[in-house]
Amino acid sequence: MANIFPRWTNLLPFQVVICLGALATGVVAAFWYYATPKAQRVGYQPNQPIPYDHQLHVEQLGLDCRYCHSFVEHSGHANVPTANTCWNCHKAVKTDSPKLEPLRRAVDTNYENYDGQPIKWVRVHKSPDYVYFNHSAHVNRGISCQSCHGDVNKMEVVYQAESHSMGWCLDCHRNPEENLRPLEEVFNMNYDAEKYLAENPIEGVESVKDLGKHLKEVYGVKPKESCSTCHR
Repeated sequence: MANIFPRWTNLLPFQVVICLGALATGVVAAFWYYATPKAQRVGYQPNQPIPYDHQLHVEQLGLDCRYCHSFVEHSGHANVPTANTCWNCHKAVKTDSPKLEPLRRAVDTNYENYDGQPIKWVRVHKSPDYVYFNHSAHVNRGISCQSCHGDVNKMEVVYQAESHSMGWCLDCHRNPEENLRPLEEVFNMNYDAEKYLAENPIEGVESVKDLGKHLKEVYGVKPKESCSTCHR
């Protein structure tokens, strides 16, 4: 008896599976790329209304992170500076710079274009709404700004240096000693662990790795790894 279906149809099921797999992969990839907010992508570097140069202010002038981000030690979030914070310096420094036009409009009542509207900074780092992250809980236990935000002190334009993904966070929660610093060094952008140990010897601590373990014990750092830690 002759075959009802031609021989090439034997490969049809495999071809269907391959096509469906490719289609599913394409859909997932497209959703991941287009549905993920830019503020959650490594390398995201938006233009700001005022081109604030962290390298100049932090590295060269020595401005402390907490001068602008004043809530970071006491609040769950790190605030952006108000116009008045910027004006404290710039009412006497480069006041007439064209780059500071938005600042003068916001705060300088003697300026002809004054409108009193706040500076609309563009947020660079943003966790999804379903993620709970507390800045104060981290910086008050020895986690530096650099661990999460990279070498901000060297950035002329701030960008997202780390993924801030769930896996990335869990890696730190499982091995926090790799990122722990003495509390007095948390905001030191030029911190050198080996130099710190040389200048501040600690009994039983012989290496940078030992220092991290020591600080973990001294500060009572016991990060949780359960889902409810961040998803509340």
